[in-house]
Amino acid sequence: MNSLGFNKKNSDTKVYVAMSGGVDSSVTAAILKKEGYDVTGITLRLYNHNDHNKSKSCCAGNDIKDAKKVAEQFDFPHFTFDYQENFFSGVIDKFIDSYSNGETPVPCINCNQTVKFTDLLNESIKKSADVLVTGHYARRIGNLNNAKLFKAKDSNKDQSYFLFATTQKQLDFIRFPLGNYLKPEIRKIATELDLPVKDKKDSQDICFVTGNSYREFINKIDPQLNIKGNFLDINDKVIGEHNGIVNYTVGQRKGLGVSGFAKPLYVIKIEKKNNTIYLGEEKYLKKSKVFLKDLNWLEDINNNKLIECSAKIRSTQDEISGKLSINGNEACFIFDEKINTTSPGQACVFYLNNQVLGGGWITKTSD
Repeated sequence: MNSLGFNKKNSDTKVYVAMSGGVDSSVTAAILKKEGYDVTGITLRLYNHNDHNKSKSCCAGNDIKDAKKVAEQFDFPHFTFDYQENFFSGVIDKFIDSYSNGETPVPCINCNQTVKFTDLLNESIKKSADVLVTGHYARRIGNLNNAKLFKAKDSNKDQSYFLFATTQKQLDFIRFPLGNYLKPEIRKIATELDLPVKDKKDSQDICFVTGNSYREFINKIDPQLNIKGNFLDINDKVIGEHNGIVNYTVGQRKGLGVSGFAKPLYVIKIEKKNNTIYLGEEKYLKKSKVFLKDLNWLEDINNNKLIECSAKIRSTQDEISGKLSINGNEACFIFDEKINTTSPGQACVFYLNNQVLGGGWITKTSD
């Protein structure tokens, strides 16, 4: 078996590497090429920016040029495919719809779920590749079939949360070589290989939002979503006016435009039906129960059994233990301790002994 799990020579293993133009995917491609694999770099053009030098960007403008530079340096072919229309419909439209519905979206998961692990994977299969490799920090453990997904060695860079929606078929075809590395080790390798992107900053936050905020981004695309409405307190009393629910997220404290209260107020709940936003003290943000839909499992799960595992609703959050109950394609998870700023639209991902069991999308929360 070679390092990618195939029973043949490295030179006979056709590897397509997803290259975003960043350090991680560039190091991934370079390492595999040096190991003698038949490497091809592939990049999807997902969108265009007026300013291509923004540090948060990926898969646009200069990022594509950087990917090509790495391919030229290590003498392997590189192709770019234009998937801007797919990215807009599969990721950006959903992003805007979520905010307009008072939800908190996670576009990185939608991007992996649609464009990267559907369109990019299909391009790889069309070209008769044996495997698609990405620069994600996660560990895939197993053989060619029925592989399992685990957290990365580097807990500070672990991206397994963003990969929960990967199907079993996709996981069997994909590899994550960086899962066993620490980020400083990757930076060191980039320097030793003298990659043109060795000093490039990591992409951050929402890659396609390069302005001051997501609100500015939405306003440029659809300013008609800014429909004013009422701020209410927890007793349904009007205490102010908001500028449109797309401008607010659960847990938000700054920029509310209300004052004169003894304690700071936070966004507690957003209701699209009545175009209202509830404000309250921080204690009202604490929830222990989340309800989920559109589940995806990477492990066999018994629907009739209460499962003790851990979960998290943000990639940067430590998992919290609790109990999971499942009813078809819906589920409920009860955390052992209350957590802040849970919101419809977020993903809740389940773990057991560092393995990703699966996850789903939050529809509502309760105490």
